[in-house]
Amino acid sequence: MKQAIYIALYFLLLCFSAQQVHSAETNSSKRAMQLTLDGSVNPAIAHFLVQNIEEAAEQDYQLIIIKMNTPGGLDLAMRDIIRVILSSPIPVATYVYPPGSRAASAGTYILYASHVSAMAPATNLGAATPVSIGGMPLPDESQQPEQSKPSDNNQEGSDTSKDQAKKSPTPSSTSNKSAMEKKVINDAEAYLRSLADYHGRNIDWVRNAVREGESLSSSEALEIGVIDLIAENPQQLLTMIDGKSVRLPNRQAQIDTKGMTIEVIEIDWKTKLLSIISDPNIAYILLIIGIYGLIFEGYNPGTFIPGVIGAICLLLAFYALQIMPVNYVAAGLLVLGIALLVVEAFAPSFGILGVGGIIAFILGSFLLFNEPETGMAIAMPILIFVTIVSVILLSFVLSLAIRARNRPVVTGTDEMLSEIGVVEHDFEDKGWIKIHGEIWKARSSQPLKAGQQVKVVAVNDLDLDVIPITDAKPKL
Repeated sequence: MKQAIYIALYFLLLCFSAQQVHSAETNSSKRAMQLTLDGSVNPAIAHFLVQNIEEAAEQDYQLIIIKMNTPGGLDLAMRDIIRVILSSPIPVATYVYPPGSRAASAGTYILYASHVSAMAPATNLGAATPVSIGGMPLPDESQQPEQSKPSDNNQEGSDTSKDQAKKSPTPSSTSNKSAMEKKVINDAEAYLRSLADYHGRNIDWVRNAVREGESLSSSEALEIGVIDLIAENPQQLLTMIDGKSVRLPNRQAQIDTKGMTIEVIEIDWKTKLLSIISDPNIAYILLIIGIYGLIFEGYNPGTFIPGVIGAICLLLAFYALQIMPVNYVAAGLLVLGIALLVVEAFAPSFGILGVGGIIAFILGSFLLFNEPETGMAIAMPILIFVTIVSVILLSFVLSLAIRARNRPVVTGTDEMLSEIGVVEHDFEDKGWIKIHGEIWKARSSQPLKAGQQVKVVAVNDLDLDVIPITDAKPKL
């Protein structure tokens, strides 16, 4: 009897232990995927985020955290990220972290689109005004009085337009924009409004963010309902969002973060490489190296090293340029400047083409990226350095050209002029002379004797006109 009781107690203990182990395993299996968006929003980063968010459900993650610090970026890349966030079956928490970070421009849209929007202390968001993709100035409607007047149904905006114009006459003021600018801004505002409405966040501030480029600190954003919470660190973020209800596709879900661990997904080398060359400064440097590499290969055919390096750098630069907002007029100036420099190198004009090429190249470099608000701009020290190098190279090419012009002719028939030869046999009109170890047919208006030195004064096909060395002037 006692043995049966002991056996029963033993089995109960085993069942209880198994239940505890299973419960511990269940809690420890809760995982959050942490992704990093640090820098501009470009196609490489967008591909990294989209791929991992789409695979998170298959890998049994319960939460996705996007740690963000961005000055903004490209509209298409931003919309790709937002589409995958809105369609994700797993809650996505976008967290502006660490302190000192920002979610400017495109980052604001991503923050609004996320199921949980959080910020660390000493961070900011906003400045969501879209800028021109092509860098091209749009026509000003101030020359069209009938269209520049504010409409009656926009009386609220017209009441403050004068004060705003006095404070900062920016291109975002609605009374001074072209039709295209209005379309872009209206589209951006409607897009951000829809994201705010989808997650029940502050809609009223959207207008200020898009039309006036207004920014908010983390405390101000929390106060007016732009974000959900402020957390000191990712672990505190997990604690604060536990039990929060969020809207997922086709259902309402509650976040459960008890016992959840955070797994950091590092950016792979391919994404890092593409992100690096997507930087305007790196793309510009690659472009310059590629151009000069091909030019040097043209100067020294067969060396291969400058040509191979130049071709690789040029292709990488072309990849970067085709995904960035490029001013096409500036790109045309760059091509013109390069063409003039190449022509100067192979057909020297003693500076005219070279100086024109440098001027066109410098102007194109300054105007190539015209969007400092999104981080798409070339640093001034790089532009100055490239300009100085171009001037030095042009001066070197010009010095070679001038030196070559002053050298005596060393090939062709003109080489024979003023050369000294020796008469082979006596002759009066035609005979033979020896120059550089070669026997040439010669003509002379004076009798010449064997061994006498003569000077070549003219070349007619293969005949040389000569005069005695003692008489420097030919007799006519």
